[in-house]
Amino acid sequence: MNLADRAFASSWSGGKDSALALDRAVRQGGRLAALFTMFTEGGERSRSHGLPRSVLAAQAEALGVPLVTRSASWSGYEEAFVEGARELQLPPHGVSDLVFGDIDLEDHRAWCVRVAARVGASAHHPLWQSPRLALLDEVFARGWRAVIVVVRDSILPRDFLGRTLDADCVADLERAGSDACGENGEYHTVVIDGPLFRAPIELIRRDVHAFDGCSFLDVG
Repeated sequence: MNLADRAFASSWSGGKDSALALDRAVRQGGRLAALFTMFTEGGERSRSHGLPRSVLAAQAEALGVPLVTRSASWSGYEEAFVEGARELQLPPHGVSDLVFGDIDLEDHRAWCVRVAARVGASAHHPLWQSPRLALLDEVFARGWRAVIVVVRDSILPRDFLGRTLDADCVADLERAGSDACGENGEYHTVVIDGPLFRAPIELIRRDVHAFDGCSFLDVG
């Protein structure tokens, strides 16, 4: 389904894939109405990338849209997501479509389609089955700037934390054994500037901490 002149919400991780998916949706004629992010139970950090609420709020402000959130454990994730999706359909958002940044994980895509259908919305995957390096070239060409904030310890060293994602960094990631886009969770990023941002985000870098087999760069 085409997004032309349809109000959509971005399922927003704060990273490069959700940013490029949002970017493509806007270029298809879609109207960005809100960012939608799931947080951990305490509501302090995003469940996917471990980003603090302040960073996600700064991204939403830079995009000029509200940030809608829900907090949940993994066991309650789907119901909380559906509840948030229902809120997005109401004024002032009026969302009819949800945009996701998955590339080719079929089980993720199937879940997105199913939960969107539960609230009568349409799920869109603008990056679906695009070549990895072509996606990254597009990220760079469009002017999105992303910083690595999470690495999976079994695959990547902590040296990658804090690095700006560019062609040299991507080559190093692949040499280390990572998928170029980190589609299997090898690494995650946070975008700090881009063509749809009103102004760049100034990222404050703090300590590194470990959780669930990953190392996280604490940022604010």
